[in-house]
This record gives sequence, structure tokens and C-alpha cells, in this order.
Amino acid sequence: MNRYSYQLYEIAHLALTPARAFSDTMRLILKNPWNPWSHTHVGRNLAASAEIFERVTRRYGKPSFGFTTIASDTVVHQVREHVVWEKPFCRLLNFQIEDGEIQKQKLLIVAPMSGHYATLLRGTVEAFLPYYDVYITDWADARMVPISAGSFSLDDYIDYLMQISTVLKPDRETKLHTLGVCQPSVPLIAAIALLEAQESISAPDSMVLIGGPIDTRESPTSVNQVAQERGIHWFQRNCIVTVPFPYPGVGREVYPGFLQLSGFMAMNLDRHVNAHLEMFNHLVQGDGDSAEKHRDFYDEYLAVMDLDSTYFLQTVEEVFVRHSLPRGEFKHRGNRVDLGKIKRTALMTIEGEKDDISGVGQTAAAQDLCSNIPADRKRHHLQLGVGHYGVFNGSRFRRDIVPKIRDFFSAS
Repeated sequence: MNRYSYQLYEIAHLALTPARAFSDTMRLILKNPWNPWSHTHVGRNLAASAEIFERVTRRYGKPSFGFTTIASDTVVHQVREHVVWEKPFCRLLNFQIEDGEIQKQKLLIVAPMSGHYATLLRGTVEAFLPYYDVYITDWADARMVPISAGSFSLDDYIDYLMQISTVLKPDRETKLHTLGVCQPSVPLIAAIALLEAQESISAPDSMVLIGGPIDTRESPTSVNQVAQERGIHWFQRNCIVTVPFPYPGVGREVYPGFLQLSGFMAMNLDRHVNAHLEMFNHLVQGDGDSAEKHRDFYDEYLAVMDLDSTYFLQTVEEVFVRHSLPRGEFKHRGNRVDLGKIKRTALMTIEGEKDDISGVGQTAAAQDLCSNIPADRKRHHLQLGVGHYGVFNGSRFRRDIVPKIRDFFSAS
């Protein structure tokens, strides 16, 4: 890839700024109820076109979790979000219920560091908030981290998780459950194996791995096949660029968010095009509720962050090309990670029948790899009728999966 690709992207974005401003102004004028054009079919079409143009050309910033209250047993509690631990590439957020008794059992949700922000798991957090003292890893956008902070690798990721476990579980009496969604399944299970090998009191009581690439040789998806066929050098040549001025991370080599987003969109391009056409029709018809649902989803989906190149390339090579973990060859700081060391931490794996990111069997592979966990401390659940997103969010997640995870935590 051209080393100046990031700069060219920035120039193109800036070049469209006047058009976006004009389009947004036009939308506001045409939607003003005092404007007679706003009540005509032509006016509604122009207003809808202006909004669609502005939305598809804008840059989406990091969303917020936005939790202020949570309902529990018909009682509404105030929620306060605060940072309890921080490193250059991660903040550990806690959602504290201020006017209620703090739950004794802690739940660490390890969010993916794979393009989207941790807020993609807003629904996951919300589902568990009434029952646990919930924490989540809030990964940093690499373009916002000064190069003086150093690079970030898969080894660093594992170190972060081990340090977080030490903070959250300082003694054997504290109950700590962990939940890794998609990509974190690998570093989470590795971190737990290392803690157990050290006989650390901070090893979590349980781990739930959801739609994770533990063994991508099982039911390989198009994502897995691309990585396998092209190899690490192709990604290094075609996906890595340098962060330009004026970002704090200027000079850092990254896998940029805009390139990741193009890949996400290309996987289901017809679906995204149809979704925007439907939004256009909803706006013309005055169906505000449907249009707002579209806005909410794409405000989150289109918000992406850059990944440090060291972490990205190491993950591609170890997880998707070499299959180091299931082969027993995965190393942390040069030392082999032995999943057989996990004996005390209970294991639950969850997969979606229609998952096109992590195929059926890829997460369940952890069941055999963790051979020394007692059978009565292992569970597996295959959720029928859902894809990758549905295994950690949505109505079926809340109705079918959350109760099973809670039962598993209770038994751990």
C-alpha cells in the first residue's frame, strides 16, 4: 500500500467538508416545519438525500456508553462510569451502581480490539449490569497514542489482561468472572493459562468465550481463508500505513480504521446499500422511529479505530495463519502457553449457528484444548438462528444466552 494512503484519505475527507456542510444546512432548511417545501414530496426527497449524503461522507467519532440509570427488580438505579485502571492502550471502565448495594461478584468483559470501539458491546454490558459489578476493557485508538508510548503487541495484550485480573481479584475470596467476545478469546485464555501456571490467586473463577477464533481450522470462514491464502507478508504490504500529522500518534504504523471499515462493508455490501435505501424511504415517508434505529446502528458500526501494526500482524500470523494456539505452539514473551495448566477456572464456550466471522467449532475447540478442567466445570452452547453479532447482542442474546451464562457463573 502507498505509504501516503492515510494522508490521501485525510485530504479527501477535508475536500468534502464544504459539501457536507452545505448538505447538512440544506437538510435543516428542508425539514423546518415553517418551510412549505418540507410538506411536499420533493422537499422530503431532497431532505432525505441531503441526510444520506452527509452520513455516508462523515467521520464517526468514538461513541459513549451513555449509561445513567439501570432498572433492576422494578427499581431504577443511578449508574456512574469511571476509570479504575489505565495504560497507554487501554482503560478499564467500571459501571458503578451508586444508590444500590455493590454486587460482590465481578464480571470483566474483554471487548474486541479489532476495529470497533468497546461501545459495540453496550448491549452486552447492559444485560449483565443489574446482576454483577461490571468492568470492560476500553481499548485506545492507536492514532491517538503518541509513538513515545511504544508499540502494542499481542504479548502486551496478554500482559494487560493479567494485570487487570490482579487488580480485580486481589485475594481468593473475591469472585471474578470473565467474558471474551470474539478476538479476545485467544489472549484471554492465554492470560488465564499463564496465571494458573503461576498458581496465582488472581486467576479468574470462570471464563466465557463467545464467537472466538480459538482454532480457525474448524469451519473456516471467508475471513479465515483470506488470511490463510494471502499470508502475513501480504497484510504487511497492503494494510499497514503511517499515522499522519496532526494526530498524537503521528509516525506510528497502524492498520487504519478506514481500511478496516471498507473490509467490513465489502463483506455484506448489498445489505448495507439496501439498509441506506430503506432509511431514505423511511425519511421520505416520515417514519422517524425506523430512521432513528438505522442512525443508532450505523453511528456505532461506522465508528472505527486504528490498530497498532505490531499487534495486528502478530494476531494475523499466530491466530489465522500459523494456528499456534491449537497446535500447542503459542508463545508469550518467548515461553510456550500451556492450556493444560488451566484446572480451576471454569470454561463456557458459545457459538452462533450462522456466524460468518468465527465458524461453528472454532470456539468449541477450547473445550478439548483445556483438557484438565473437570467436565462438570465445562459447558458449551450453540445458539441457533443467529450470526456473529447475535451471540453477544440482541433479543435472542438477552432471552436465551444471558440466562445460561448467569447459571454458569452461579455454578462456578
